[in-house]
Amino acid sequence: MTDSPRDPAPAVTRALRILGALEQAEGVPLPLSEIARTVGIAKSSAANICASLEEGGMIERDARGYRLGRRTAELGGAFAMQFNQVREFFAICAASEALHREVVQIAMLDGSDMIYLARHEGRGAHRLGTPLGSRLPVTQSGTGRAILTALDDEELEAVLAGAAFDAVTPHSVRSREELLPLIAEARERGYTIDRGSSFEDITGVAVPLPAWSPSDPHLAMGAALPSDEATPERIRAVGEALMAAATLLTNPLAVRA
Repeated sequence: MTDSPRDPAPAVTRALRILGALEQAEGVPLPLSEIARTVGIAKSSAANICASLEEGGMIERDARGYRLGRRTAELGGAFAMQFNQVREFFAICAASEALHREVVQIAMLDGSDMIYLARHEGRGAHRLGTPLGSRLPVTQSGTGRAILTALDDEELEAVLAGAAFDAVTPHSVRSREELLPLIAEARERGYTIDRGSSFEDITGVAVPLPAWSPSDPHLAMGAALPSDEATPERIRAVGEALMAAATLLTNPLAVRA
């Protein structure tokens, strides 16, 4: 990978590539030589950029190599907190009789993927759900399908045009023909139910979150339940609680209007 001759700030571009390579490493430290090879730059250049990133807290180093630093998590949290729904999310989950013990997350639509932004840990024995910053296909996640239920036909077609139907588990949705009836059912019910499409042992229940302003991204809120404990009664209680929480997270000025 070479720098573009028109790149106004090649050092910044290289730094971003290094951060991207460490993200793709999924927490496994990369030695400097591997970073240089992956990014396509000299080892000396990689060393200089990594030193600056380390000084800024963006990356950390141990005996095995470099990995993302705490500062990246702080920036991710700051990004999520820009949205009103995320700021109010934690208090609403904690106050909910049905949700306070559940793992509940907010995810954002990005192309044909969902990015997980915020997480209420709950008080139960299980620590389920998707790590913050992770991506899941919009077709294979409860939060993704919740967002699809809120899109008009044109928006839905645009998202599905770039969506993949690769099987992640034996329960994954494999085609538009299989997905569209699930969206129709969720629209009628008010919340989506994902029975192990991304993680075989997790049942996801999710709802879309109304945007506070036209510039806000599409967001959804979902709970991750252990599949062996996801009885119809519990799913219904969580689904209804999520709908109630979404109502509380709606812009009050928009409601008045």
